[in-house]
Amino acid sequence: MTAPNLLKRKAERIDELADSGGTSLAADALRRMRSSPTAIIGAVITVLFVLLAALSPFLAPKNPYIPYDELKKDLTPSSIPGPMPGFLLGGDQNGYDFFSRLLVGAQQTLIVGVVATLIGVLLGMIIGGLAGAFGGWVDTLLMRFTDILLAIPSLLLAISIAALFSHGTQWTVIIAVAVVSVPVFARLLRGAMLSQRSSDHVLAATALGVRRGTIVFRHMLPNSLGPVIVQATLTLATSIIDAAALSFLGLGDSDPSRAEWGLMLGNSQGLLDVKPELAFYPAVAIIVVALGFTLLGESLREALDPKNRR
Repeated sequence: MTAPNLLKRKAERIDELADSGGTSLAADALRRMRSSPTAIIGAVITVLFVLLAALSPFLAPKNPYIPYDELKKDLTPSSIPGPMPGFLLGGDQNGYDFFSRLLVGAQQTLIVGVVATLIGVLLGMIIGGLAGAFGGWVDTLLMRFTDILLAIPSLLLAISIAALFSHGTQWTVIIAVAVVSVPVFARLLRGAMLSQRSSDHVLAATALGVRRGTIVFRHMLPNSLGPVIVQATLTLATSIIDAAALSFLGLGDSDPSRAEWGLMLGNSQGLLDVKPELAFYPAVAIIVVALGFTLLGESLREALDPKNRR
């Protein structure tokens, strides 16, 4: 396309936006996500997972925390009952209904991932917000602390934190996974706020004598939350995988009656030659859910990127 035609096309596009009143960044991002197969697939997986987690106590055909005589009757260390009438996937090594535990495990997995991500976002925003708002020695001190955390591989850091507790619980996993995500959000928000400090509207507010707190909370922080929200979606997928890894390694709640995909996967590692389905189904569920959040997060990041606007 020649230069005159390109300029003409841009002028026509400007006229169209002017006639329609223009479009916001959020509306334009939503429009592009609705036309993206990747975003649609990620959204479908995410929505189905959330609905399944919310409705799992009502969808489970059996009580997932009660062993059943039908499943315990033929249960031996070398033989675990498979599918039978009333039990779609048979039982597990403790005589529980395996299908019901898979459904309820979605809820536990979602709770761990969401709570860990929220804690990581909150702590990261506090650190990154203080560093970006004040700068100077505050910025230097907080960023050196985040550099120390970033220097340690995330899973190794999570394992080290979980190992500090004498008894593993569900909160042990949540705290360990949350701390791992803190430096990511801190760095991201700090960088966004530093770029906002040199923007025209912040400089204008400063020149008018607006207080620093008002500038930070009304101008800098709201305009810096976009990248944090996108990263939270991606971090949720990582949190689910890290939480499952800690439970698999035995650093989480060791109660075998608790239905959680990572714990179910860890408890079945010695039964692969007896009933591999006990490990296969939780592993596939974790992979699919993490993939859904990743696809949705990547699509959201591309949709919100100003460079991709047309």
